Amino acid sequence: MQPKSAAILPPAQTAPPGSSSSILALRVYYEDTDAAGVVYYANYLRFCERARTEWLRELGIGQQALMASDGIAFVVRSVKADYLRAARLDDALEVITRISALRGASLLFEQDVQRAGQLLFSAQVLVVCIDQRRQKPTPIPTHLHSLFESLA
Repeated sequence: MQPKSAAILPPAQTAPPGSSSSILALRVYYEDTDAAGVVYYANYLRFCERARTEWLRELGIGQQALMASDGIAFVVRSVKADYLRAARLDDALEVITRISALRGASLLFEQDVQRAGQLLFSAQVLVVCIDQRRQKPTPIPTHLHSLFESLA
């Protein structure tokens, strides 16, 4: 008798081009949990970081390429997080990411973590564009700002 195989989640999924949000599917692994099998609180922030990175990648924006070609990076300035319900070992989650505000040098993201449509975690993440050399805020390059504006 063969063991049942675990459900396999599809790779990162992004909403269609021009959509205002993206969805990253992920599974909760043992390494994401505490001794009780509950997702450790800081890991929700890791899930959100991964979702923002994959969203950029789906848009054709590589963070290493931005550093090399434009000398910029996006860094988290602040986070407001609400922990509503616990995710547990083996849960299938979705991280929904959308831009809620766009300024000259910053983006405000709204990110939700859901399990089967149930909201578990919600965050507002302020991300700032910085000049890597000076380590100071700098305007988001025009081509990126226009792209983000079309998605906001």
